[in-house]
Amino acid sequence: MSLPIHFAPLQGYTDDVYRRLHHEIMGGITTYYTPFLRMEAGGVRSKDMRDIRPEFNEGVPVVPQIIVKSIKEFDFLVNVVEEKGYQQLDINMGCPFPLQAKHGRGSGLLAHVDIVEEMAKAIHEKSHLNFSVKMRLGWENADEWRPVLDILNDTPLRQVTLHPRIGTQQYKGTVSMEAFEEFYALCKHPLVYNGDVTTLSQLQELEKKYPNLAGIMIGRGLLARPSLASEYQSGNELPWEKRRNSLHEFHDRLKAHIETTANSEAQVHNRLRLFWEYMEEELGRKVYKKIMKAGNLKTYLAAVREV
Repeated sequence: MSLPIHFAPLQGYTDDVYRRLHHEIMGGITTYYTPFLRMEAGGVRSKDMRDIRPEFNEGVPVVPQIIVKSIKEFDFLVNVVEEKGYQQLDINMGCPFPLQAKHGRGSGLLAHVDIVEEMAKAIHEKSHLNFSVKMRLGWENADEWRPVLDILNDTPLRQVTLHPRIGTQQYKGTVSMEAFEEFYALCKHPLVYNGDVTTLSQLQELEKKYPNLAGIMIGRGLLARPSLASEYQSGNELPWEKRRNSLHEFHDRLKAHIETTANSEAQVHNRLRLFWEYMEEELGRKVYKKIMKAGNLKTYLAAVREV
């Protein structure tokens, strides 16, 4: 039996429209996580609030994600999410981007055990909500996870997701499967693997190698091949013709939506171009380069027709 596949959030890519269309056209996903909500100027950006509005996520298995540097931010954002009617939320302790991590958010939070302890106490008190955590091995030190996991093991959580890199690596180098295996042995919660999964064979190998794994989270790998989760659930790779047809349907429906909200052709072009950004291997270098180098919407659409 295949493992649950979770779609990791990527800022600027996996907004509510993308998630809804992926769910309808591609499928295979157990949970879609929203790009993280954060406090900014004493509140939450209206764009981020829109992304979690229930009416824009109806019928899609969505869990909002928050990123915090203090118990004050934690309490504020949990209340924001709960007021929208959600009973589940995810805490981001994995974001590697310096703009967040250097301020103690995301993977930067892993070095602040005292704040993690405060959050754990708050989670105990909010027993009516289901929390999960997504984390890395650390920010600068690959052992920062150890005291954090001790705290999390005693905290009621739905699951823990581990990306076995440190934050300062961002997405460079390789994941540390040795560290993952140690974490896997010590984690008392259902554990989800995340990091560099791009093929059906990798998914099948993880399932086989780690029989107690609770699921696999994929981000960039699903942007590169949106059908990957459904192919894994069926156990078979789809022929290119079927993948191609699904990509065109996905793109065309995304285009139709963007055209209702964009202010110019240039804005439509810029937003649609992101759809293909990770797909060089799926499309082939020649067509991919044509799409990426197109200077305007007309040239871009002509290149897309070659897919």
